[in-house]
Amino acid sequence: MGCCIPLLAQTKADDIKTFTLKNGMKFLVAEDNSIPNANMYLFYKVGSRNEHPGITGLSHFFEHMMFNGSKKYGPKMFDQTMEFNGGANNAYTTQNVTVYTDWFPVSAMETIFDLESDRIASLNIDPKMVESERGVVLSERSTGLENSPWNMLSDAVNASAFQEHPYHWTVIGYESDIKNWTKEDLEKYFRTYYAPNNCVVVISGNVKVDEVKRMAEKYMASIPANAPPKPVHLVEPPQTGERRVTIQKEVPSPYLMIGYHTPEALNKDYYSLSILNAVLTSGNSSRLYSELVDKKQLANMIGSDFSESFDPNLFSIYAIAAKGIKEEDIESAIYSEIDKIKKDGITEMELQKIKNQKLMEFYAQLETINGKSNNIGTYELFFGDYRKMFDAPAEFSKVTAEDVKRVASQYFNKSNRTVGILKSNVEE
Repeated sequence: MGCCIPLLAQTKADDIKTFTLKNGMKFLVAEDNSIPNANMYLFYKVGSRNEHPGITGLSHFFEHMMFNGSKKYGPKMFDQTMEFNGGANNAYTTQNVTVYTDWFPVSAMETIFDLESDRIASLNIDPKMVESERGVVLSERSTGLENSPWNMLSDAVNASAFQEHPYHWTVIGYESDIKNWTKEDLEKYFRTYYAPNNCVVVISGNVKVDEVKRMAEKYMASIPANAPPKPVHLVEPPQTGERRVTIQKEVPSPYLMIGYHTPEALNKDYYSLSILNAVLTSGNSSRLYSELVDKKQLANMIGSDFSESFDPNLFSIYAIAAKGIKEEDIESAIYSEIDKIKKDGITEMELQKIKNQKLMEFYAQLETINGKSNNIGTYELFFGDYRKMFDAPAEFSKVTAEDVKRVASQYFNKSNRTVGILKSNVEE
């Protein structure tokens, strides 16, 4: 672990400068002159959890609309102007957030501010453009479900695991909602969630905080704040029994997904669950990979996911059966490995290996301006303070083998799980 100490000196919590405009838009700036470029990440605190039946999919829809013209830069001009200035961009929507990413030579920073402020201040919700993008999203939705067994399976598992909380529906939304959003729905949603006071901007790269502040004041400060969005008040009641869902789709071999309810990122168990996630499926020596793929050859692939979330969400384990293998054989083998951890815990060697991995990952992410911006924004939003990012190595290091055993026993129970199976022939 000593090899990582020199990197520790490169970026510290105090190196990140922060300021907030009078309209509530918060900026976090990481000066890094190791490369001539910079990036801007805009984290909007809006995702599918902010929707309700009738307007599901709106968060993702705005990810499309934000590239379709505003007052100064018309349709397609955002991308054209960005490319002309040597920049590139992307965006993604999740259950929790919508994030826009811009990469650019520092000489183009003012243009990037101009582009971003234009679409936040005066996005053009043009009826023709809305209809065009509505068609694109409907097509994306049907293609995604047709082509990806995982999309189909995870949608079904979430819909069954969450009966009351908005994680019940998909990020892309329901087909009937997509077809029926009105212009008024769009305008209200945009005003509420694309307000500057609902946005955190992270800029990393060869920039100076004073220059960033000057441009933020010039381009962003005049955009009016809006009333804060209504908090999501729906809480998923405790699950009181195993739920199972089976889907029929032509696939060469069965797909399996098991979701356990686990807490949100701010919960004290986050770091122990994150280590448990790595113990199960990180690398060829991980518990599930070595047992189910290498030794027993029950699965072609196996993975797990435990991600940051504003509200309690699912810890998912997923696998594809090897040729000729039944999904129940994989399922019972997964439970057998989980039971070993619940009964005997993990070894100190396993724990140390994962801690070393986590430390290496952490510093590797901080070596790039992309990793910096993404991590700074993630900690600011999900953990309430970007400074907690710098506490993460210590938090991982505090986790004991007993903690990992405890969270496995606490959360990985039959009554707390939802199991999804996708296979070609479903018995009547």
